[in-house]
Amino acid sequence: MTSMDQRELWNERYREKAAGWGGEPNQFVAAHLADLEPRRVLDLGAGQGRNAIWLAARGHQVTAVDISDVAIEQARELAGRAGVDVEFVAADLEAWDPEPGRFDLVLLAYLQAPEAARKLLHAKVRRALAVGGEVFIIAHHSENLDHGIGGPQSPEKLFDEGMLSGDFAGFEIKQNMAVTRRVDKDGVVGDAIDLLFRAVKA
Repeated sequence: MTSMDQRELWNERYREKAAGWGGEPNQFVAAHLADLEPRRVLDLGAGQGRNAIWLAARGHQVTAVDISDVAIEQARELAGRAGVDVEFVAADLEAWDPEPGRFDLVLLAYLQAPEAARKLLHAKVRRALAVGGEVFIIAHHSENLDHGIGGPQSPEKLFDEGMLSGDFAGFEIKQNMAVTRRVDKDGVVGDAIDLLFRAVKA
């Protein structure tokens, strides 16, 4: 699938789901990042900006990037209503290059990327982080396919602990573990299995 196809696929999804995932941040982002001192943050695959806006409201300087220009426009509107300033960028993540060493925190929340794209993006994250900066990833775990609920049904878009420890070899890994999230999927309530990863650039 070309980047144009990907953009239109996500644009259509955000047009259909304008209310998206609500205005609250992801539960793991809120639980783990609430007490951070203000820093320079990059939110990759930001969607409608719920995490970026929440971080900006806490004093962080946030750049948020997503392939969907529809999502980015929705995010700008939400940021305006919240009264916060976020640098929003509509761009293909595989083509867009962040400035090396610019960021103190890079957030990736539920990016759905097959192996080649994942490795490319994670290499960009490594370069984008300043020394001492942190990568924070919350992703759909590979175990969710058989033991969880919701999420992508394509194994190549799911993550496991070994993938991330390999992609960020040389980083100081703080957390790399499965976590559960309560989900109501079409009236069926159950636990989604996610992967939480935090690591610091040495």
